[in-house]
Amino acid sequence: MRVWIDVSNSPQVAFFRPLVELLRGRGHDVAVTTRDYAQTLELLRLHDIPHEVVGPRHGGGSALGKARAMAGRLPALHRFARGRAFDVALSHASHELQFAARSLGIPSVYAFDYEHARVQHGIGARAARRVVVPDAIPQSRLDRLGARERKVRRYPGIKEEYYLSGFEPDSAVLDEIGADRSRVLVVVRTPPEMSLYHRHGNPLFHDVLRRLGGDPAVHAVVFPRTTEQRDAVAALRLPSLVLPARAIDARSVIALADLVVSAGGTMNREAAALGVPVYTTFAGRIGAVDEALLRDGRLRWLHSAQALPVERRSATERCQVRRDPASLLDLMLASPDAAA
Repeated sequence: MRVWIDVSNSPQVAFFRPLVELLRGRGHDVAVTTRDYAQTLELLRLHDIPHEVVGPRHGGGSALGKARAMAGRLPALHRFARGRAFDVALSHASHELQFAARSLGIPSVYAFDYEHARVQHGIGARAARRVVVPDAIPQSRLDRLGARERKVRRYPGIKEEYYLSGFEPDSAVLDEIGADRSRVLVVVRTPPEMSLYHRHGNPLFHDVLRRLGGDPAVHAVVFPRTTEQRDAVAALRLPSLVLPARAIDARSVIALADLVVSAGGTMNREAAALGVPVYTTFAGRIGAVDEALLRDGRLRWLHSAQALPVERRSATERCQVRRDPASLLDLMLASPDAAA
């Protein structure tokens, strides 16, 4: 079978890494396309995933910029796939793939786990033959996106529990970034300011940066999403903040951390999957997956920087996730034509 995967943002690399390995291990031919955005290219190289950059860079934070970038990328994806006889196209929140695949008659599968990005997912869900989501998202929210029940397939838990299954952290990454192991290690993820669904500003996140960055007992490793965010954090010149110079094994840093604070989603859920205490400062509309994690106590709201409990924790508190990524792959590949 010939499989086409489009990876358009950094978190999608981790999602597809074990699936690409499984596909190739089963003897399938896999082609990965991508775009130059955030740390996507660096992470693809870090995980040795062969890929081809197709189309223009990300269009920026405005709706007009995104529309222009999409208008430029769609024909480029079409040209890439034309004549290659792909049997199926897979993406996680990369809605441009669905349009290109549909125009070429390629059955496509669209996965996502945050239902309030209505413009993006409304496009992807309507164009796809099959939609794959966590079982926490109610069908009523999917109906608004055009993902009718007949085309929806669900998986239990969260996607991070699948791609982190059996993961063992590499402590050498702490030496690589110069983290002081005698300090409290905190992982901080910046807000998704380039996303259309996150237009509210996040002053709490900046309070958290200042609190952690000025604490000599802390080393806070900050993972920016964009060059602009990196420059803004560096300009604060806070002595306890660590800014990695390039894309690194962030999952190992999370697994070894005492605490995670994220204004986004994926790193929150990775921490929850790995049993690391995690607080959210997300300023957008909370999705069903995070609602479930909050109810279960695996994710906590942070209402003020001073309320953040900065302390060491025992390694015995960490846990291993046990979901089988092969079951997720099988769900995505199971006869997408039947869900048309």
